[in-house]
Amino acid sequence: MSYLRTFAPWIVYAVIPSEYWKWAALIAFGISAATVVRQTRAGQALDAQLIDIGSAVFFAALTVLAFVNPDTALHPYSPALSSGVLALIAGISLALRNPFTLPIAKQTTPPELWDNPVFIRTSYIITSVWAASFAIGCVALALLAHTDGPRTIVQIAAFVIPVVFTLRYVAYIQGKARKMADPA
Repeated sequence: MSYLRTFAPWIVYAVIPSEYWKWAALIAFGISAATVVRQTRAGQALDAQLIDIGSAVFFAALTVLAFVNPDTALHPYSPALSSGVLALIAGISLALRNPFTLPIAKQTTPPELWDNPVFIRTSYIITSVWAASFAIGCVALALLAHTDGPRTIVQIAAFVIPVVFTLRYVAYIQGKARKMADPA
């Protein structure tokens, strides 16, 4: 559920039809900004909000562009840009040694496990898969920008594939940890 909240602005932007992109960008910005404000008030550090802050910045810029120049040549590329920005945010979080999935995972993990090397490594692996999925989605969406191709399917796949991987990989790691704790 945490991932759904984190990616809510992106999901909203993806599901609202393209002809309403100005409003989709504005709604996504509102969701992003409200999330940053809520999490900051709840005491979450800004470095744990990289994806949320990046989302707010992207959707603020996209909203301005959409309202100032609704017929911009960038409009067909906005799905590719959104995937590209997510890939960039995920990559930056890895480069800063603060994978964006780590604070999300901490919401459902006991604090005594937060410094466990397996927990941290798992977050790096999961964030890398998200980054790769977004990067591949960016390229595919850019190639499909001026076609009647399956853009919506590509956008959905860029989210669903890493979600499925995350769920399965976490279950795998948890199962492995249980076996190590109880070898009998």
